[in-house]
Amino acid sequence: MTSTDHDTQTAGRHSAAATAPDFSHLRATFFNCTLKPSPEVSHTGALVEASAELMRHHGVSVEIIRPVDHDIAPGVQPDMTQHGWESDEWPQLHRTVMASDILVLAGPIWLGDNSSVMRRVIERLYSNSGDLNDAGQSSYYGRVGGALFTGNEDGIKHCAMNVLYSLQHLGCTIPPQADAGWVGEAGPGPSYLDPGSGGPENDFTNRNTTFMTYNLMHLAAMLRTAGGIPSSGNDRRAWDAGTGAEHVNPEYR
Repeated sequence: MTSTDHDTQTAGRHSAAATAPDFSHLRATFFNCTLKPSPEVSHTGALVEASAELMRHHGVSVEIIRPVDHDIAPGVQPDMTQHGWESDEWPQLHRTVMASDILVLAGPIWLGDNSSVMRRVIERLYSNSGDLNDAGQSSYYGRVGGALFTGNEDGIKHCAMNVLYSLQHLGCTIPPQADAGWVGEAGPGPSYLDPGSGGPENDFTNRNTTFMTYNLMHLAAMLRTAGGIPSSGNDRRAWDAGTGAEHVNPEYR
């Protein structure tokens, strides 16, 4: 590579970085899967707010939901009042999800794993996995997903693997570096917001949270501009009808 080529590439990178992206058309929903009902202080909520505030700074419309404050019935059906439960607020919450471009699941780490509230939210997201968009794809296509965690023990990567796998399996697109978190020393100790924890000042956590937030916004904007994921080869209706492209549905041999 000549010095001129290198200078041209460098100038291009600097030019791209200097152009402020426009994310003002995006909507984001955060589920803070803390076990604490409002108005109790949530350590996870503080980390959520760090990401949400960065999005708001760029004009993103943000909604933060504490599922524990809502009557979400257990189950894997879209509306559990049709399956024996007297009440279920999930259908209303799901409409908020579907109005969003960005979905972030956040929660505390207990016994090295996700909270029970997190599991319920993922189960209820799964309950709508049979819904299709106009292109015959999962209705979650065109949305991006991320994950945030706090705790005073290990488990960020384990929890993130579970959450991000679940989101992509449902149809969300996962950008690079789509998770962040903070954990203190192993064993009993201060949590994220406790005095002396060092959580809010932790450079590693702040860097990862910032990178995750920008990557979510960048990819969401790209998908919005592109009109979502192309439907060639992933149209469920075409597959069920035996008209899918490369792989023949065995039912129609």
